[in-house]
Amino acid sequence: MSGFIRYWIITVMVFAFGTSFGSALAAAPSGAVFKAGFAERDITPELSMEQPGGYGKSYHKSFHDPCKVRAVVFDDGKKRVALVGLDGGFIWRAPVQAARQGIREKCGIPPETVLISASHSHSSGPLGIVQPGEYDHASSLVRSLAYEKSACADPRYLEKVRQEIIAAVCQADAAKVDAQAGVGFGIEDKVSFNRRLRMKDGRTYTHPGQGNPDIVDYAGPIDPQVGVLGVWSRDGKFLGCVVNFACHATTSPGGISANYIYYLEKVIRGTMGPEAIVVFLPGTSGDVTQVDNRCQQKNPPAERWAQMVGGRIGAEAVKTMLSMARGSLLPLDSRSKILQIKRRVPRPERVKSSLEMVQKDPKEVGPTDWAFAKEIVLLDALLAKHPTAEVEVQAIQVGPAVFLANPAEMFCQYGLDMKAKSPFKFTFPACLSNGFNAYVPTEDAFGEHGGGYETRLTSCTNLEVPAGRKIVAASLELAGQLTPGPVPEHPLAPPFDASRARPPVPPELN
Repeated sequence: MSGFIRYWIITVMVFAFGTSFGSALAAAPSGAVFKAGFAERDITPELSMEQPGGYGKSYHKSFHDPCKVRAVVFDDGKKRVALVGLDGGFIWRAPVQAARQGIREKCGIPPETVLISASHSHSSGPLGIVQPGEYDHASSLVRSLAYEKSACADPRYLEKVRQEIIAAVCQADAAKVDAQAGVGFGIEDKVSFNRRLRMKDGRTYTHPGQGNPDIVDYAGPIDPQVGVLGVWSRDGKFLGCVVNFACHATTSPGGISANYIYYLEKVIRGTMGPEAIVVFLPGTSGDVTQVDNRCQQKNPPAERWAQMVGGRIGAEAVKTMLSMARGSLLPLDSRSKILQIKRRVPRPERVKSSLEMVQKDPKEVGPTDWAFAKEIVLLDALLAKHPTAEVEVQAIQVGPAVFLANPAEMFCQYGLDMKAKSPFKFTFPACLSNGFNAYVPTEDAFGEHGGGYETRLTSCTNLEVPAGRKIVAASLELAGQLTPGPVPEHPLAPPFDASRARPPVPPELN
């Protein structure tokens, strides 16, 4: 057999079996342990339950697709870490702590190594805003505003979600197998847009409207990176992945839904396997949505919009995973820190005028003004009991990747700052994690040319102006306490062998 023929046989074999061949060469050193397990559980709310996303009551009337809890557990023989993504608008601190305690009791994973994040789906179940008993200390007026006029968590649903988070993590832990994984970034820059726009009057508006002639430019950035961590068993079966992207889950295709994450999952499963589990962790998307206020074309219908956003993110995740090298992502580690951050306090005269306003018919004063007056009254009652907010900042390391978690809807610039200053090449900000503190704008947003919906004081959006800077600093401090592990690499080609090289062929003109 000639060297030329041998060369092409080897080339075809490497092409056909390149994935498994590359994985074998990227295997962990002898004696190293790297295991992973995935699981998912159903948390679909019942019809007629409350729908999140607003400051008043809204109820589900139809079903589109299931809501889930999805979890992955990694184990290096010394430490286990768990990443949990749930199809929910948010999850408060108390339910997180209750779920973590249940996980510790059921399968022994320590609370500080468990990250629990909500996708911020506006079409999911009743996890808040108002929590059970939160305003029992307040006046009858405040209690009525909180429990009868505001979006409220359903105690039965909270318990269901708690149980299913515990079950998902313990099931993933029991499903662990020897694994290989890869990590990478794709780019998707066509589906997310900063919703804050600079206007001709020098101020910043949130969603000023398509075609508004006073728009000058976007007031902030987007983060087009699609962060992906893909996991395979040692025999090459795709198990699942973690996807991190910064865009509000507000496409809401109609009825109960995981939102665009449903279509993200469908695209990944269509290529990687129908049993693949996709753990979605939202990036810093406090000022980023799917709406492009500068676009002159009509927005697509909600169903198609959800397909487009989720489909394109999912496709980019697939492209990234098909190209990534695999290996053992070691070591595993974690850090966490609790910040006590002051809340912004409304002026006494504003509280007084808001109290007067909420006792009038919303139609008389206008529904938007009435809703925000209600929020000021609720905030005033909250401050009497909790003048500061407990904010957990967490870093979960999986080899060369770090997940920097915080409970806020951080503005996108903060996530870009984390990535730029992190010692980890693969840094994934995971917002809406381990609690909920709503919008945390940049300090510029509170300045002379700032403004916009996200800066308004409410019962959940109220952290002091420097809060974002403090959260970023704490996140980077935790990341700095960890040492990035090696990034898997594709095997090198064999040394050049002239006997296998294809001979030169001169041009043939006739």
